[in-house]
Amino acid sequence: MADKAAHQPNPITRYFREVRGELRKVTWPTREESQRLTVVVIAVTIAFAIFFWVLDLIFSGGINALIRAFAGV
Repeated sequence: MADKAAHQPNPITRYFREVRGELRKVTWPTREESQRLTVVVIAVTIAFAIFFWVLDLIFSGGINALIRAFAGV
């Protein structure tokens, strides 16, 4: 029993060994893939920012029109 406990690695050491083993299984993207996907993410982010800006303009204009109509200004 004591012999079995002496041969078990430290839990922290075992954790990092398993993490390293899992990271070896990862298929890492190439530099070109990373650059291409980064451009896609930036483009989609800009497109959504413009979309939400236009929606904000439309809704704020509508709310201002309602306020002017009901306030009689």
